[in-house]
Amino acid sequence: MKKFIFLSAAFYSSFFPLASNAQSPFSVFANLFTIPKNYTVTYTKTPPTIDGDLNDAAWQQAKWTDDFRDIEGDLKANPQLQTNVKMLWDDSCLYIAARLEDPNVWAYIKHHDEVVFRDNDFEVFINPNNTTHQYFELEYNAQNTVFDLLLNKPYRNGGTPMFSWDAPGMRSVVKVQGTLNNPSDSDKGWTIEIAIPFKALSLGNNVQVPAEGSIWRLNFSRVQWDTRATDGKYIKLRDNAGHNLPEHNWVWSPQGVVDMHCPERWGYLSFTKSNINNTTFNLPYFEQQKRYLWLVYYHEQLWYQQHHGYAASLKAFGLGKLVVINKNRNVLSVEATRHQFMAFIRDKKDNTTWTINQEGLVRRYNLTSNE
Repeated sequence: MKKFIFLSAAFYSSFFPLASNAQSPFSVFANLFTIPKNYTVTYTKTPPTIDGDLNDAAWQQAKWTDDFRDIEGDLKANPQLQTNVKMLWDDSCLYIAARLEDPNVWAYIKHHDEVVFRDNDFEVFINPNNTTHQYFELEYNAQNTVFDLLLNKPYRNGGTPMFSWDAPGMRSVVKVQGTLNNPSDSDKGWTIEIAIPFKALSLGNNVQVPAEGSIWRLNFSRVQWDTRATDGKYIKLRDNAGHNLPEHNWVWSPQGVVDMHCPERWGYLSFTKSNINNTTFNLPYFEQQKRYLWLVYYHEQLWYQQHHGYAASLKAFGLGKLVVINKNRNVLSVEATRHQFMAFIRDKKDNTTWTINQEGLVRRYNLTSNE
């Protein structure tokens, strides 16, 4: 239901001419292979008070993210308004604080699970299992109206949003630095504080509580509409045909495409109980392996749109079987029928294998079992 642009044949084709001169196999889809942002979230023994104020002592141990950028990254100019986030965790919750600069704070949607992004909003996307499937979306406006949903898989893969899902135990409070819905004055912006229980981000009885070194995928989005003041209200600007002008989509980790529902493009959230100042995030080896699977996935999607079936050979994409990552030799392969495919990357030393299929589901396989 969220506004997005599918990864269409036209989109893929815009990168395709780069293939012949590519210095790297990833150059074919260059904007989809920028390295996502990362954030190391530290453990707090004293949780922040969820009241919209961000001055708690607990928050002083957390650092702000970089400023949000346009969802397409370098393809578009940087936002004119600043947005930042910081995070903490304890044994029960993930805590999020956000500050949104805005001289005109407004929000008119008041009912839970209405389509909040029709107002200016702040959005959280979380994929705890890092498979791109079974992920969560939470949206908030400046009235603290919440739209929360669960997706079994991305829309591009036929995903069906579960609007009836609510985040049990989730708490959020908004504080406006100015006056809400008052065009006659100038505001500074708004802040929001959120506590999301780990049990709310779990399906069934398998509560996904992070451990030291756990890595989740996560991103934040800010939707901002162009408006004008009319009769004491903020009205969205329209084009000559009477349609609303497209909203701005500003994010923490650029997606490279106007689609928040590409979880493989979200940032990396790593959990630690050590001092954040002594923690450096390095892209894990298995995530470097997965990049080759996503390369095959994007090629296969383009191939399907052009040939109405999937390719059963890496040669169709100009790719070879041997891949060296951090001096480790890997074997890349693909199997396909007309209607489905599965790509594999296997470390030749320990035989650990990662796979991806036509629905973008990423899984790890060992010799005798899969997870």
